Amino acid sequence: MAEPVNPQAAQTQALRLARKTQSLDILYEVATSLSQPGSLEQLLDGFLEAFMELVDARAASVRLVTGDGHTRLAAARGLAPEVAERDRLMAADRCPCGLAATGGGLRIQRGTAPCALLIGRPMLERDCMEFVAVPVQYQDRILGVYNLFLDRPLAAMGEDMPDLLISVGRHLGLAIEKARLEGEARRLAIMDERNIIGNELHDSLAQSLIGMRLQLKLLSESLARKDFGGAQYEASRLQRAMAQANADLRELLTNYRLKIDDAGLVQTVANLVERFGRETGIAVFFQNECRTLALTPAQEIQVFYIIQEALTNIRKHSGARNVRIMLNNEDDLYTVLIEDDGLGMAGGAEAVPDNRAGLAIMRERTERLHGQIVIESEPGEGTRIVLMFTAPPPAGALGAGAQS
Repeated sequence: MAEPVNPQAAQTQALRLARKTQSLDILYEVATSLSQPGSLEQLLDGFLEAFMELVDARAASVRLVTGDGHTRLAAARGLAPEVAERDRLMAADRCPCGLAATGGGLRIQRGTAPCALLIGRPMLERDCMEFVAVPVQYQDRILGVYNLFLDRPLAAMGEDMPDLLISVGRHLGLAIEKARLEGEARRLAIMDERNIIGNELHDSLAQSLIGMRLQLKLLSESLARKDFGGAQYEASRLQRAMAQANADLRELLTNYRLKIDDAGLVQTVANLVERFGRETGIAVFFQNECRTLALTPAQEIQVFYIIQEALTNIRKHSGARNVRIMLNNEDDLYTVLIEDDGLGMAGGAEAVPDNRAGLAIMRERTERLHGQIVIESEPGEGTRIVLMFTAPPPAGALGAGAQS
């Protein structure tokens, strides 16, 4: 015979399973909020928004250690702006946040009266029941803390809640460290890119100066022969060459100052497209068909500058009224399409001498991506550029390309 079911034991087991399920749901939601693209500030703000709702906190904040014995308020939700400003920087040995950031472990304080004494005003208009400080940890390093302002005791949320909060702190620490490493990689990639643009600036100026020196020689010869008609023609050519060199120099210097936005490639291209359309009057349609963009900072930079170079060629040579840029991927194969409805060119894009330098730059950057680029153009049919590459790149490939 089957043993009779103990209703109380069954209810306890069901409650425990429900809390386990709730914990898994919370971890899933936290992991989702931390996987969104964006800057560190956006990441932390999204985390606080999601987590406050999940644990029913009235306010929450994240503080990061500064390395000089302080913690810095990096993000806050539910705190008045004046409170956030006064709480911006705090000595680590003066509050529960600092104790959690230096000694680890979850810290619980009844209300925020001690915090109010430190900043000289109440933290909340109506004080909370418990103030919780949880370490934000990556491996064995404590990066900071996150704080919850709760209107009910943490103990009432279940016996698993302290372990869940510690686990969330580790997830947050991993996301912060990932954001830091990506920022460092992007900084190094931008430094390398600026060296490349510096070389392009040198080459562009050298080419322009050689051309103007030749035109100046022809102008001098025309004047020596008293060929004033020829001299006027050569002077006009020289004036146009100087204007073009000046425009090219301004563009290269503008490009030198550009950087991939913290929000990533898509937002930076969108900014580029908006500026290009405003300055040229050409309608540019940018479509991002990628659900996720898993490119390294170095790859993002190469793709961005290929698109920028293509737009430069369109502005100079195409006479186009409309341009379409599309970014797409299937698994790790990425495709960038850039097409215009301009004049097109007989014999292809390379038939125009001024186009060759731009096309060479795009091909060089494509080699750095270890990808392929196809450029098609016919008279009256516009120009179509298709860039294809894989991400992540083959092991060591991108680094080798950067050194070539």
